[in-house]
Amino acid sequence: MQGLAAIAVARDAPFRFADVTLDPPRPDEVQVRIVSAGICHTDLSAKDELLGIPLPMVLGHEGAGVVEAVGSSVRHVRAGDHVVLSGASCGICRNCHSGLPSYCDEFVARNMTGLRVDGTTPMCLDGEPLPGLFCGQSSFATRVVVQARTAVKIDPAMPLDIAGPIGCALVTGVGTVQNALKPRPGSCIAIFGVGAVGLSAVLGARLCGAERIIAIDPQAARLDIARSLGATDCLAPDADLVARVRELTRGGADYVVECSGNPAAIEQAIAVLATPGWSAQVGAPPVGTHVRLDVGAVGFGRGVRGVVLGEANPQTYVPYLVALHLRGELPFDRFVTAYAFADIDRAVADAQTGAVVKPVLRMPGV
Repeated sequence: MQGLAAIAVARDAPFRFADVTLDPPRPDEVQVRIVSAGICHTDLSAKDELLGIPLPMVLGHEGAGVVEAVGSSVRHVRAGDHVVLSGASCGICRNCHSGLPSYCDEFVARNMTGLRVDGTTPMCLDGEPLPGLFCGQSSFATRVVVQARTAVKIDPAMPLDIAGPIGCALVTGVGTVQNALKPRPGSCIAIFGVGAVGLSAVLGARLCGAERIIAIDPQAARLDIARSLGATDCLAPDADLVARVRELTRGGADYVVECSGNPAAIEQAIAVLATPGWSAQVGAPPVGTHVRLDVGAVGFGRGVRGVVLGEANPQTYVPYLVALHLRGELPFDRFVTAYAFADIDRAVADAQTGAVVKPVLRMPGV
């Protein structure tokens, strides 16, 4: 089977479009025709070689599409099903059995190498292996072959042309609030960086009944979207930010979601915490980044914890988010901008400049 892929070949080079060949699905794999794929900050960091991931590789990890074929042992999806793709996991380690596949013992091997755990790839270019399982899917392609656990069946009423970001941005933002922080109704939450993940965290905070939702971002347009989605206060970061948040919250935020990965923002996120208070570190700075931490700042019940993919089990959490959207309770389509697949370089440039929040590629024929 063949498909068209956008290949990341080098940091400063445009994506290269090429026809690729896909292996038939193994017994535990699924072949999916991609309808749309969101572009995430992680894709941009990988292309810029900030994550230590070798190129060339087919990137993309917010895919949505239609199942075309399944392996002999696959039972939860079949040809014709609509699916959202999420991260890959082994399904047998302690964390997978505990419903935390984003902390799978084999997470790095299955998501950050572009390869199966046996070192092979289902994708070839001109007869040579091409890493085609980035974050378990490599959805910057019209067709993919993925581990069955990566494919999540969704309600066919959900429009596939915008569904891709549910598998990463929405799972991460909403899930970090609902699953990791679990804010009490009436609590205060501050969200640093309101890109797609941060705006999803705003939605999650509203769903949890937070009284005060403070959105922090240097871009006024993004703050306007945050306000429309439920943020009660919108602030631009400056030297007085910590004092302003503490004043608004009468002593500090009960919870913080740090989505930017900016070292200065990470330090501010800790500084605005109430006692007790928890900051969820979601933004991923370049490998090797260090921040200053006064150990006294995490005393009296204050702490920081890293959160990956909202600590969600995609097989149950993705359908839940789809149901929320179909009921009008998760209007993430307000921050989605569609691009033709051929315009991937323009979409990436617009994402990097902040001209758009969440670019979504639509495959030919959509």
